[in-house]
Amino acid sequence: MFRGSSIHTIDDKGRIIIPSRFKDVIKASGRDAVMITRMDKSLFFYTLAEWNKIEERILSLADMSKNMRRIRRYFVGGAFECNCDKQGRVLIPPTLRDYAALVKEIVLVGLLDHFEIWSRENWDKENGQMEIDLQKGVVHEEIARLGL
Repeated sequence: MFRGSSIHTIDDKGRIIIPSRFKDVIKASGRDAVMITRMDKSLFFYTLAEWNKIEERILSLADMSKNMRRIRRYFVGGAFECNCDKQGRVLIPPTLRDYAALVKEIVLVGLLDHFEIWSRENWDKENGQMEIDLQKGVVHEEIARLGL
């Protein structure tokens, strides 16, 4: 499982170093590769095994509404399989780097079945909004359901 967060940099070629605690999860899944897709101005990294589960759920949905077709295009059509190199780096395709505004400082955030990559600026905004929501009590019901 992916847990914790850490600040890193993306190099000029668009490569990031995957922390060893995340590399161990990726390797345990059977391949040194991840699927990357986009959401919330960040990137979502899944092991291939977890991504296959998502694709199976998508295929099992009989609903072919306009919204479901759009969702499939967005997440599956915008996904890339990326291999880890011998140094534990992953090259993020330019279209995904542009989408998430990844320039130099990035934040990797473990979320159990996947991890996310945020630009430092967008991550700080996201955390700032969460602090506001906590103070206003906007998310208290969801937090209580978690037992926290």
